[in-house]
Amino acid sequence: MSRIPLRSIARRHGGASSKAGGIAIISSYVFDWVIVLVLLGVAGFLNGHAPNRRPFSLEDPTISFPYTVHETVPSWLLITLSVVVPVVLIPIISLLLVPGHTVPSGTPKSLIWRRKLWELHVGWLGLAVSVGGTWFITNGIKNMAGKPRPDLLARCNPDFENYANFVVGGVDVASGFQRLVSADICRGMANMADAQSILEDGFRSYPSGHSSSSAAGLVYLSLFVASKFAIGFPFLALSSISAPTFKAFPSRDGSRNHYPLSQNDEQQLHPQDQHRRSHSGYTGDAAAQRLFASHNALLTSARQQAAAPPLYLLALTVVPFFTSVFIATSRWFDFRHHGFDILFGFFIGTTCAFFAFRWYHMPIMRGAGWAWGPRSADKAWWAGVGSLSYATDWEADVEGGMRQRMTRDSNIAMEEGVKPETAIETSGNYEAQGEESADGPSRRSF
Repeated sequence: MSRIPLRSIARRHGGASSKAGGIAIISSYVFDWVIVLVLLGVAGFLNGHAPNRRPFSLEDPTISFPYTVHETVPSWLLITLSVVVPVVLIPIISLLLVPGHTVPSGTPKSLIWRRKLWELHVGWLGLAVSVGGTWFITNGIKNMAGKPRPDLLARCNPDFENYANFVVGGVDVASGFQRLVSADICRGMANMADAQSILEDGFRSYPSGHSSSSAAGLVYLSLFVASKFAIGFPFLALSSISAPTFKAFPSRDGSRNHYPLSQNDEQQLHPQDQHRRSHSGYTGDAAAQRLFASHNALLTSARQQAAAPPLYLLALTVVPFFTSVFIATSRWFDFRHHGFDILFGFFIGTTCAFFAFRWYHMPIMRGAGWAWGPRSADKAWWAGVGSLSYATDWEADVEGGMRQRMTRDSNIAMEEGVKPETAIETSGNYEAQGEESADGPSRRSF
């Protein structure tokens, strides 16, 4: 059978030395941090920029609440709880719990620490994306909407004597101050040195920044803790995934020696699995095969495939979430936001938290607590059409495509009664033959 020169095909797509590939990967993640810092900078600029000021009625009861001088959760406490606490807890969890109990004996300390630092890096990066994206969205909407806060009139101190000069809308159907006026009617709080900034902040009700910020940081922290503590709903697996797939360093696991199933394991396989195995020629590794056989033996008792985690771990996981709920609720009884402002702000923060977590981390219930690995050197900056994953280099994409073609041709040949080996050999004849090359750039191990 002819040898398909997959590595030489991959080289035509461009390659790099190991050192250059490492620089490409690192620089791409540095640029991720630059983007986050730009988002934070723009968010800070928007926060210091005067918002639009929506006209209002002096008789509107929804903006007639008193001004609360001492907030339940002031801004400094909000930053501490939603940013500083996650920043401190993420390295503690990453350095203590990663890589767990699946490390094969003899694994170099440097490799273990590389994995710890990678989990720490993406943990922080995900938090930065969540908080930075939330602040950018929240402050942008705040300034554009210019919605009055519930305590606006207390901040405003209206000039009632010149009321008619500031009317901008409405119909005068009765005596009083029911018509819409502009913010120019406000004189500011006379007893406050920063009366102007307090007045401008009175038009930043929608959405709630405390709600969105607390959700962005603390909901993300809850997701991170749930991932590392393996806290998730018990579920029935839709497909069998071999145990070494979720180990810390599967390539270093000595149990990955391929040999046939034992007679007892062979007997435990379901008839359809025996048929599939006999026709595919698959031997697999012994550990995964025995796990698969044991799994099949328990299929008649689905209840034994999963179990609920301890409740004390669940309690630890939801503490950050309920802290964010408390912070958001405090904005209601402090008269800082309307109900919808709080709910929508919390929605923004929660959405950004889930997005940022899933961007860098595997699913909680099916990812065994791991973050996604780094990008490949070939695709550190760009993948384009035809790429299967940013984690694989072009060589792996080419090999994957070739294997899919060979598998398809083999299946067709089996249906037509032709030997699979003949079909695979025929399918490879169109490629150039005899070309060999050195190993191309590989994906860095973290």
